[in-house]
Amino acid sequence: MADFDLAIIGGGINGAGIARDAAGRGLRVLLVEQNDLASGTSSASTKLIHGGLRYLEHYWFRLVHEALAEREVVLRMAPHLTRPMRFVLPMEAGMRPAWMLRLGLFFYDHLGGRKILSGSRSVDLARDPLGNPLKEGYRKGFEYSDCHTDDARLVVLNALDAAERGAVIRTRTRCVKAERGESWELTLETRGRTDTVTARALVNAAGPWAGMVEAAVLGRPPLQKLRLVKGSHIVVRQLFDHDRGYIFQNTDSRVVFALPFERDFTLIGTTDSAFSGDPAAVAATPEEINYLCKVISDHFRATIAPADVVWSFAGVRALADDGSARPQDTPRDYVLAVDRKGAPLVTVIGGKITTFRRLAEAVLAALAPVFGKRPAWTANSSLPGGDFPVSGIEALVTKTRAAWPFLSEPHVRRLVGAYGTRVRRILGEPRTFADLGPVMGADFTAAELRYLVQYEWAQTEDDVLWRRSKLGLRFTRPERARLATFMGGLIGAGVAQ
Repeated sequence: MADFDLAIIGGGINGAGIARDAAGRGLRVLLVEQNDLASGTSSASTKLIHGGLRYLEHYWFRLVHEALAEREVVLRMAPHLTRPMRFVLPMEAGMRPAWMLRLGLFFYDHLGGRKILSGSRSVDLARDPLGNPLKEGYRKGFEYSDCHTDDARLVVLNALDAAERGAVIRTRTRCVKAERGESWELTLETRGRTDTVTARALVNAAGPWAGMVEAAVLGRPPLQKLRLVKGSHIVVRQLFDHDRGYIFQNTDSRVVFALPFERDFTLIGTTDSAFSGDPAAVAATPEEINYLCKVISDHFRATIAPADVVWSFAGVRALADDGSARPQDTPRDYVLAVDRKGAPLVTVIGGKITTFRRLAEAVLAALAPVFGKRPAWTANSSLPGGDFPVSGIEALVTKTRAAWPFLSEPHVRRLVGAYGTRVRRILGEPRTFADLGPVMGADFTAAELRYLVQYEWAQTEDDVLWRRSKLGLRFTRPERARLATFMGGLIGAGVAQ
């Protein structure tokens, strides 16, 4: 008998979502990730759970419908990580006319069976305070709803739930070879040590590495339908003091978002450009940073320059190539390549973070001839810490502050936003703030670090500061060094998974 029913290569949102769904259906699951969870594309998104308003003009109605419906599913599943956000869309002279935007927003309001999120409305930007950060001249605009999320934590919590349902999650583990017989035999390498496991079926969910896995690991012909597209983002100090985001139409037909981010910052993105090379080496170029700065400076009263950028990041989207001339016109839908000649193989191409749950269901449906039809279950589920109502975040903040009165309100809000109802697992039963152990930097204590190392596969300071949190925006270089030293002690003592 094979060691596992299902092996998954890739620890991004698709791989973690598939692992969770499969484990919840009673399958024996192994997920291997060559680096950290969400260390690639899944931590480099615009942090949105959205339908994709601009997709409507490409007539991608099925994708928009599915994504719009999934917004509220993910919102209910993880109300600590995912929150409703209103977006302001200013009218631009010479660009999409008002009737087109109104029609698009009408479809956007009604395609997905919206129950929680508010509908769209017109905005008089000359009088409404939402127009104050914008340059003079804007008169009309629209406001509509989507959601924002912590993309990397969404991945980690899917993996955590999978593990709690019996899945084996192996990070820093590379699948160097996979041979097909009655089952798959996988050769795995972890820190120079190799071992072999077997699985009845295999999923290649390696994202931008999927083509490399097919060729180098599986010994198969190169993927013909894979198109790599790079997207870059920048973060600057806060440009406006409210909780709405802005979406701007640009002269190159792209849209650029400016979103409130981590309380004191503004997240700006994204770009679209063809990519080739190693996805691990991707970074925002000076040209892309200049582009994003110019778009923002063209629209806001405040101007920004590359010197104002406090953080930049880039990711590579693995899209299903339909032959579109421009990268931004390539569909964001997912495609599953299913090969049942022997032990089954499913290769995932494309996909959006918004629709990861539906993609996982599609993968399990494709594998039903092997595993049988097992009931889907994730639509009404909660991710770890998300077992409270969508409207209950303020009540949870209040309850947490009452239980640990020595914590500041910003500290409590950060903890609740990351861990939800599982805050007690981090904090325990301290009597004073000092009982939480040394402060590594900002408000990050040894108690929180210990939890991340022990339960969330964190092994480096980047795992902690940029994926389990965004505290890298607040840590100094000496604080990073202190964190790395303290982590080394925990891992050396055997605290890590």
